Amino acid sequence: MQEHEFVSAVKESLGLPDNRSAERAIKATLTVLGQRLEGGEAKDLASQLPGSLADALPNEGGGERFGVDTFYERIAEQEGEGVTVAQARQHARSIAKGLETALTDGEWQNFTSQLPQDYQDFLGTEPVEKH
Repeated sequence: MQEHEFVSAVKESLGLPDNRSAERAIKATLTVLGQRLEGGEAKDLASQLPGSLADALPNEGGGERFGVDTFYERIAEQEGEGVTVAQARQHARSIAKGLETALTDGEWQNFTSQLPQDYQDFLGTEPVEKH
């Protein structure tokens, strides 16, 4: 998947006004995700992402332990521009679906296996109400 395809898919999924908003949401989500992943998993994940999206992930994951609620709060802070935690949740979940499409099955399994049970909300497939 090319970077512009990933950004466009997120923009359309979320009904965002422009690519810049989608890029901001993607990079915020990936940055916070990189803080949560351990060891080389962030680098492995980055190796399968297109263009500058990969740059949002650190070479080494921080392995910092925090729950999914904190995950969404940090994404909202990273996005800025008045993004609420509810909106950050919606953005992150859409981006998770994009990642599932962009990654190989093996990398998706490696990535998701590092996340605790409460992150099933982030990875969930049920519809998310738009805010």
